[in-house]
Amino acid sequence: MHSLLLLLFSFSAHLYSLSNFIPFVEATKTQTSFTIDLIHHDSPLSPFYDSSMTSSDIFKKAALRSIARYSLSESSNQFPESIVFPNGAAGDYLTKIYIGTPPVERIAVADTGSDLIWVQCSPCDDNSSCFSQDSPLFDPNNSSTYTPISCTSENCTLLYQNQHTCGTSNVCEYLYTYADDSYTNGELASDSISFDSTSGVTFPNSIFGCGHNNTVTFNSTKKATGLVGLGAGPLSLVSQLGDQIGHKFSYCLVSFGSNSTSKLKFGDDAIISGNGVVSTPLTINSSTPTYYNLNLEGITVGNNTIQSTQNSSNIIIDSGTTFTYLDPSMFNDIVTLVTESSAVEAVQDPPKPYGFCGSFQGSSVNVPEFVFHFTGADVALPTENMYTLVDNNLLCLLLLPNTGLNGLSLFGNLAQMNFQVEYDLQGNKVSFAPANCTNSN
Repeated sequence: MHSLLLLLFSFSAHLYSLSNFIPFVEATKTQTSFTIDLIHHDSPLSPFYDSSMTSSDIFKKAALRSIARYSLSESSNQFPESIVFPNGAAGDYLTKIYIGTPPVERIAVADTGSDLIWVQCSPCDDNSSCFSQDSPLFDPNNSSTYTPISCTSENCTLLYQNQHTCGTSNVCEYLYTYADDSYTNGELASDSISFDSTSGVTFPNSIFGCGHNNTVTFNSTKKATGLVGLGAGPLSLVSQLGDQIGHKFSYCLVSFGSNSTSKLKFGDDAIISGNGVVSTPLTINSSTPTYYNLNLEGITVGNNTIQSTQNSSNIIIDSGTTFTYLDPSMFNDIVTLVTESSAVEAVQDPPKPYGFCGSFQGSSVNVPEFVFHFTGADVALPTENMYTLVDNNLLCLLLLPNTGLNGLSLFGNLAQMNFQVEYDLQGNKVSFAPANCTNSN
C-alpha cells in the first residue's frame, strides 16, 4: 500500500520486423546516434499551449483526446493506417524536422501509430485542398535534392495497403486515410531529412509524402504542417534508418508541466542498461503491421494478481494514447480490488472521461500499487502513473475498459511516464527502466 498525497497530478503525454528490411537512407557522415526533442501537445513549450487553461483543464483535455482517439478506431471493421490521425483527438507529441536542400524547418506530429512521413507541399490542388498553416508550404522546386518516386519503384509498392496510383510522368501518388476521415494525398518523393539544421547529421534520399491535398483537424494553431511516422511499417522513419541506428530507438517521457522536453533517441544512445532494466518480447502482427505488440500475462493490484485471459501479443504499447485500455473483465476485477483494499467509495457516475472514480475523506488515501506482468518483465508502476485526483477528494483510475479494437488492449503514455523505454527491433524486445526523465535527458 502506498499513500497518495493530495497534490495536483501532472503528466506527459505512440515496428514490422526490420531484420529483413533494407534501409533506403544513409547518413552523410558516420553516425550511430542522434536525439530529437518531443514536445507534449499541451506543455508550455508547445505551439498548442493555452495559457488560460488550468493544469486540471489540460489533463482533462488530454484524457478526452485519448478517448476520442480510441473510440474513433472502433468505428471501422478495418484497422486504419493509424489508430487515428493525430488531430484534436490525438497528436500528443510534436517535433521539428528539416527537409530539402537547403533545409526547411517544419513542425510535425511524431506518431508511433503511423508509418508515413509527410508534409504539406505546394502547389495545392485547389485553394481549399490544404489546411491553413503559418509557414509557407514546402516547395519541391526550391530543393536541389528533391526527387519524385517512380510508380514502378519498389518504394511505391511499400505504401500501406499499397495505397497508390500512377500519376503524370509515372510518378507514384499516395493516398493515406485515417480513422477520423482525415487524409493526405500527394506524390511520394525522396529528399534530405535532418532533425537539427546545425548538427550536419543529414539523411539523404529519405522517402516522404509531398501532400498536395490534405484534410486534417489537428492544426487549430496553424503551426503543425505534417507527420513523422515512427511505426512499424517499412516507410516509417525508424524503418528507413535501419542499420544507421542499429534498429534501436528509445524514449523517456517527462511529467507534464516540466520545462524540459521528452527525448527520442536513436542508435547507441537509445540503449538502456544497469539495475532495474527488464525486457519483454516484441512482436509485429501481419494483420496490424503498424503496431508494436507485447504480451501481458497479468496485473498485480496490491497483493492480488489478475491473470490475462487474452491470447499472446495481446497489448499494443502506444505512446500516443493517454490512458491504458484493458479487457473489460480485467478492468472490472481491478476496480473491485481497488475498492476493497482502499478507503474509497465508488461513485455511480464518474466524471468524463474516467471509467472509475472513488470518493474518500481526509487529506490522503492509501491505494494499492500496480505491477504489469509482461512476459519476462515485471513493471512496477508508481501511483501517479495509475491514479489521479479530481475535485480534491475524488480518486480516479487512469485505466479504461477495452470494448473494441478487435479485443486488443493499449498500454498508454501515462503508464510509461518516467520510464526509459527501449525498442530493439533486431533483438525483438522492448525494455523498461524507471527513471527521472527530466534529469536523465
